[in-house]
Amino acid sequence: MKRVTSVVFIILCLFTALSSAAQHLAPPKYEYRAVWLTTIENLDWPRRPAADAAGAEQQKAQLVEILDSLKALHINTVLLQTRVRGDVIYPSAIEPFAHLLTGTSGKAPSYDPLAFAIEECHKRGMQLHAWLVTLPVGKDDYVRRQGKNALPRRRRDLCTHFKGQWYMEPGNPETAGYIVSLVEEIVKKYDVDGIHLDYVRYPDRTNGYPDAALYRKHGKGLSLAEWRRANITDIARKVYRCVKALKPWVRVSCAPLGKYDDLTRYSSLGWNAYDAVYQDAQGWMREGIMDVLFPMLYFNGNNFYPFVLDWQENSYGRHIVPGIGVYRLLPEYGGWRPVEIERQLHTSRSAGTAGSIMFRTEHLLDGKSGARAVYESANRTPAFVPPMWWGKGAAPSVPLLDSSLRSDSTVAIKWYPVASREGEPAVRYNVYGSSGDSVDVGNIDNLLASGLADCSFVWHCRSFKALAMAVTAVDAYGRESEPLFVNYGAVGGPFLEELLLPEQPSWGARVEVLDIYGRCIHKGRYSQRIGVRGLPGGRYLLKMYDRHGALLHQEWFLVNR
Repeated sequence: MKRVTSVVFIILCLFTALSSAAQHLAPPKYEYRAVWLTTIENLDWPRRPAADAAGAEQQKAQLVEILDSLKALHINTVLLQTRVRGDVIYPSAIEPFAHLLTGTSGKAPSYDPLAFAIEECHKRGMQLHAWLVTLPVGKDDYVRRQGKNALPRRRRDLCTHFKGQWYMEPGNPETAGYIVSLVEEIVKKYDVDGIHLDYVRYPDRTNGYPDAALYRKHGKGLSLAEWRRANITDIARKVYRCVKALKPWVRVSCAPLGKYDDLTRYSSLGWNAYDAVYQDAQGWMREGIMDVLFPMLYFNGNNFYPFVLDWQENSYGRHIVPGIGVYRLLPEYGGWRPVEIERQLHTSRSAGTAGSIMFRTEHLLDGKSGARAVYESANRTPAFVPPMWWGKGAAPSVPLLDSSLRSDSTVAIKWYPVASREGEPAVRYNVYGSSGDSVDVGNIDNLLASGLADCSFVWHCRSFKALAMAVTAVDAYGRESEPLFVNYGAVGGPFLEELLLPEQPSWGARVEVLDIYGRCIHKGRYSQRIGVRGLPGGRYLLKMYDRHGALLHQEWFLVNR
């Protein structure tokens, strides 16, 4: 199956790859800034097993240090390796604790690592997605270390031995149910923001893979390749449906191989998701059984740029987040120059993807490789995780103003709570501000606070002539409401004598001004300046309509007397 890519976009990608940093697009308001945080072999965290309570405290301190560093780089999403190889990093009724935590397989640490990681991420306004290594169970020595708790000993029927490793067998119809039971346990027990499936695929280079008997039993007239793809898709579909039935706002994602298939002009060199390991990942997006794909694009040149485009052109409205191999900067893994990472970040952004994810955390934070400096330059402002617009229901309603007080150096604003949908987490709030006459909520530089649980905000600001503020409500899917605008007049200077309105949005627009009781005190044709000199002090609501009476814009303003 050949994939056709847009010539125009190929040209755009090549242009972006060659352009200087000054020509790159500004960082957007919504974008995944993600990392894979690896636990296997104590690679990223924890750095060593904890033999006692003091060691556990050291593990916790290490994680806090890592998260603080990631927050400083404006990372907003952490994919924490939660299921490692048939073992896990939380107290499970299904699988044993991984030995990486205490040095002994099955031995519990003195704390719940997953719960601690979730709490610390949420403190920093970061999402945590539980990363599950789906089908590999481990090499022979790893499985022996688990003893009687090893999956091949407990459920030999679900496992296949192939080239010195154990795998869960995707051809066994019960495998999907076992994986779903793990997902269900995590989603029910923990406030995770996502479930991330890794290695949800057949083993690399499947020549000689021993599934002939299962194929004869369950193949149902499909070719071997079709049957294998159907098996992997069945796992993805059942996981997705399980998560959405429990908590539909939790994101489901996968890390497919970096190339989906051969393209018309560019070969995958035999290493692609569709044919080599039987992942129909673009089909999952088309069917709507995956929210995010993190394709592992650890390549450069024509093995990267055209394939990013192919993923994005076949996203079906869901999120594509290219995985970028910052480890390739190390001499032993390729010795790339840092400019290659810079090009890949900006090309992904230019292509319209939903962000980027770095593999892996240690190599991003290591200042020696140059990855940290490049990432910091490309992501100089914070970003929100992109909303799932396809989620249940609609965005929250606009917050309503309760009260607002203003002095020479302080603004205190309160608003009424916005109700969340039944069964969903409480709505959170973002506050924006500007020293001008209006505030652009699309500009992340105007963000004053995010993720507020309380319906109030106090800003201790420097001296200014005028100030505009806005409050928005954000639901569990990340969808943001239209803003509540509050426009303040001058303080410590001349009284507000006129309002400066946004530019006329359409011919025939009309405006009206209401007092706090909803009484109309001004109504007429659009004018960019409206005099308020004769109004008594207090709060007023300005509304702007098109010529058909549809509301275009509204904001509160304060007249100081």
